[in-house]
Amino acid sequence: MSVLEWVAVTAAVVSLLAWYLSYSAARLDRLHAKVEGALSALDAALVRRAEAALEVANSGAVDPATGFLVAAAASQSLERTTERTFETDLLEGQHFAGREGVESELTETLGAALGPEVVAQVQADGGAGAAALQRLHAAALRVQLARRFHNDAVKEVQRVRSKRVVRWFRLAGHAELPQTVEFDDALAAR
Repeated sequence: MSVLEWVAVTAAVVSLLAWYLSYSAARLDRLHAKVEGALSALDAALVRRAEAALEVANSGAVDPATGFLVAAAASQSLERTTERTFETDLLEGQHFAGREGVESELTETLGAALGPEVVAQVQADGGAGAAALQRLHAAALRVQLARRFHNDAVKEVQRVRSKRVVRWFRLAGHAELPQTVEFDDALAAR
């Protein structure tokens, strides 16, 4: 092979490698954006669930003590928000900020306060309480789906970032490795 052929082959290999690295970096960036979007959707679903729990607590469908417990847990959930780290980098990402305990506590409170007999009684009475309970159930289902979607996106990012080429060429830059969100989100009896 002549020198010109070697140069052409080398240029083709370098161009192909550059394209592959660029494609991989862009894909990883899209996956990180998907994780952030999924975390925002999870945050919104958690807010809707807490608001629906407050609506059930204030509807008069449950006894005052139970309503107070549900309202306290829902208010605590609403006070917690997903944090964004603005002080270092606007694009660094969101963090669930230890909300797992608060959200699990709300789920446990809802499960204890809205047992099968209470749910049956509220549905039998109908009215605003039954409608609020239905909205709460729908919001709890959305929380389950949003958490599952977020965790699937995180696992995909973790899988891609575990590849050697991503690590060797540092295609993820300085982005934190996203973590799954684990808390009790079991649906209350319906």
